Amino acid sequence: MYQKVFNYKPKENDYRIWMVVDPAVWLIPILLAVLLTALAVHATVFGSAKYNFMNMVEEEVVAAPAVEAAPAPEAPAAEAAAPAAAAE
Repeated sequence: MYQKVFNYKPKENDYRIWMVVDPAVWLIPILLAVLLTALAVHATVFGSAKYNFMNMVEEEVVAAPAVEAAPAPEAPAAEAAAPAAAAE
């Protein structure tokens, strides 16, 4: 497709980029720029409430009501008096 429209042959012309960009000089700055871009994107996404999955887990744990122990059932008065009468 590119050969017909632009008369571009990648195998013959792609080496020319290295005549302009010297990888020994520019590789580390390019990688640092990519790293800073990735960190900025992640900070932005995790900063929003919609996409921050780590904050959702904390909110669910905090929002869950604490489970309280049920009170022990009280014995009826007749049953409580019966053991005392049997002991006499």
